[in-house]
Amino acid sequence: MSAIIVFGDSSVDSGNNNFIPTIAKCNFEPYGRDFPGGIPTGRFCNGRLPPDFISEGFELKPIIPAYLDPAFNIADFATGVCFASAATGYDNATADVLKVIPLWKEVEYYKEYQKKLRAYLGDRTANEVISEALYVISIGTNDFVENYYALPKRKSQFTVQQYEDFIIGIAENSVRQIYNLGAWKLSLTGHPPMGCLPLKATVAKLNRDLPGLKVFFADAYELLSQLITKPSQYGFEVVEEGCCGTGLFETGILCNRHTPLTCPDANNTEAALRLIMIASTEAALRLIMIANIEA
Repeated sequence: MSAIIVFGDSSVDSGNNNFIPTIAKCNFEPYGRDFPGGIPTGRFCNGRLPPDFISEGFELKPIIPAYLDPAFNIADFATGVCFASAATGYDNATADVLKVIPLWKEVEYYKEYQKKLRAYLGDRTANEVISEALYVISIGTNDFVENYYALPKRKSQFTVQQYEDFIIGIAENSVRQIYNLGAWKLSLTGHPPMGCLPLKATVAKLNRDLPGLKVFFADAYELLSQLITKPSQYGFEVVEEGCCGTGLFETGILCNRHTPLTCPDANNTEAALRLIMIASTEAALRLIMIANIEA
C-alpha cells in the first residue's frame, strides 16, 4: 500500500475546514482531547479518524494530513492526503448550506495534488503511488440531514426515492472520475442507520464496468446497528445519546468546552465514527487481501 487518499465529509475531514470561511469547524476544545498532544486539529472527533487508523494499520503514517493545512507539504502528502470537508455531500447544494468544499472541488484538489506529486517524485514513482494507493470515500449523510430533510428546495424537486437515485448517480460518476485519474482500489462507505442508501448495486456495477477497478462497500449501517443493539460487545455503555451537549445533534460550534454535558470518557459512549472506522478498515483489508491473491 503506497498511500491513503481520502474524499468525503466530517467523518473523514482531518482539518481542511480550518482553512476555508465556514462555521463548520471544530478547531477548539473538547475536540481533539484524545488526539496525540491533546490538541484540536479540525477533526470532528475526540481523537483520530478512520483514515488515520487505516493508514497506521498499513504501516504508513499514524495520521492523514489535510491538504489545505499549510503545516504540511507534498513530502507529507506522498503517503496519504485528505481532501474531505465537513458538512459537504454528493449534492453541490449540500456544500452550499455552510459554504464548504463540494465533492467536485475535492477532486480538483486531487488533480492538483497529482501534479505536485509528479514534480516531487517524478512521473514513474508518482504513478506507482497513485495506482497502488487506497482511496477512501465517506460521504452522503449530510445530503439528507442538512439538505433534503432540513431545507425546502430539494424536497420540492424530488421524492425521497428520486433524491436517492440522484445521489447514487453522483456517487457513481465521482468514482468513475477518480478511476479515470488512476485509482484502482477504492473503499466506499455507506450511510449509518439514518436511512438506507442502496449503494451495493452501484458498487457491483462499477466493479463490472471498469476494468481493473476494485471497489469495496464499507457497510457502516449494519455495524452501527449492531453497536446500538449489542453495545457491550463493542465496549460501550451508552448508546442512547452522543458524547457532547444533550447527545442529540450538537456538532461543531454547538459542542464546545463550555458545554456542561460533555461526557468525561468517550470510550464508554456511542461514537458512530468508530464504527465507520471498523467498516472502512474491514473493506480495506478485504480489498488488499484479494489484490494480493490476484497478484
